[in-house]
Amino acid sequence: MDTGEKKMTTNDLFLCVAVIALAGLPLTVWAQGKVESDQQAVAAVVDRFMDAWNQHDATAFAAIFAEDADFTNWRGTTASGRSKIEEFHAPMFATIFKNSHQKYSSIKTRFIRPDVAAVDVYWEMTGALDAKGDPRPDRLGLLNFAMANNDGHWQILVMHNLDLTALPPSNSPDSAKK
Repeated sequence: MDTGEKKMTTNDLFLCVAVIALAGLPLTVWAQGKVESDQQAVAAVVDRFMDAWNQHDATAFAAIFAEDADFTNWRGTTASGRSKIEEFHAPMFATIFKNSHQKYSSIKTRFIRPDVAAVDVYWEMTGALDAKGDPRPDRLGLLNFAMANNDGHWQILVMHNLDLTALPPSNSPDSAKK
């Protein structure tokens, strides 16, 4: 084989590698765009959660949950199924949470699979009342959701709520005992 043939083979190999590398680029860009789109869709579910809460609308609140969803509040009380989640919240939105306002400070999403996400939402609540109707102190907490994309729509499958103001500060001697 003379030098001209060898150089041609090297150039051909380089060209093949470049074509293969560039062929994957649109797929990578598409996948990145899909993740960003799903992150926006998950954030939209959280926005609807907060909007329904702030409107004290148990039906709209429950609508963002899957039909067979599980809900657990910060006290460990549970409701299973969309209708039970609505039934659980309706009397609270009419009483202790009737003047409450909730907002979030951050959302952290981890996609376990392309259609399943673990979502942490740090929240702040004002305007809640205790059982006697007296104002409760403002609260900070963490919502943890397992969400799934069902038929093109992200929904909450499982929700756990943590009231961070109900816990001692993490640097206190009591926190090391837990």
